[in-house]
Amino acid sequence: MRKTTTLTVAGVLTGAALAGCGGPAPAPVPPPTPAASTPASAAPEKPPTMAPGPAGRTPIFERRPTGGGAAGRAAEKVVALTFDADMTADQGPRAASGERFDNPELVALLRRLKVPSTVFMTGRWAEEYPAQAKAIGTDPLFEIANHSYSHHAFSSPCYGLPVVGKATMAREVERAFTAFRKAGARNVVPYFRFPGGCYDETALRALAPANVTAVQWDVVSGDAFATDADAVAEQVLDGVRPGSLVVMHCTRSAAPATEAAVRRIVPELRERGYRFVKVSELMTG
Repeated sequence: MRKTTTLTVAGVLTGAALAGCGGPAPAPVPPPTPAASTPASAAPEKPPTMAPGPAGRTPIFERRPTGGGAAGRAAEKVVALTFDADMTADQGPRAASGERFDNPELVALLRRLKVPSTVFMTGRWAEEYPAQAKAIGTDPLFEIANHSYSHHAFSSPCYGLPVVGKATMAREVERAFTAFRKAGARNVVPYFRFPGGCYDETALRALAPANVTAVQWDVVSGDAFATDADAVAEQVLDGVRPGSLVVMHCTRSAAPATEAAVRRIVPELRERGYRFVKVSELMTG
């Protein structure tokens, strides 16, 4: 898995829901050679996916290719901002005591700025904030993708996160999709983001029955536990290239600077000629 930025995410071992997200992950096995994407579909219920890798291995997407593509579209100045809605299975007491794992102000900002976005949501987050999950998942500006149910790691080591057993990995994914359906979300896509970005050969094979495309990133925002919004914005602005996929977070308690960073990122990238897209559109290039 490639990373194009170097800012160190501080505090990832503090046990907050964001632990391990968006930082440099342990070196995984090389992803399979991307297969041709399916044609874009006008119907939201049929988003593009990638073909399985060798032996049915879960395919991995991390940015639009820089070469090839129909009519040179790969070089189009598009970028996908993605936001992880993190909450682990055991953080209910912290939420009950007032800790906020949501960030409605950030979602409202994305709506005001009309920024299409993909939210990688854990099932536990959807259970804690069902009204917000439904609102995001019924707004055509957004699509919800899977970030597991519990936000436990799918390989080890992974920033101290508890590890999901091989036998329950596919179940973790399905349990999250079930939580989205129960919340009333409709704009749900068959994409999955590994907690912490950590995966290995075992995880890729174990997830094959889930029929998802794993989505990583090529630009790390560094917003996890960051308090300097300008530093986060600079990191994104320095890293974005045509076809980039940016990982950010919409968990207020553990990514408090994200909203302010987005206020700067969006207009500056638009001034540079970039257009914002969801992952489902980025994958069609």
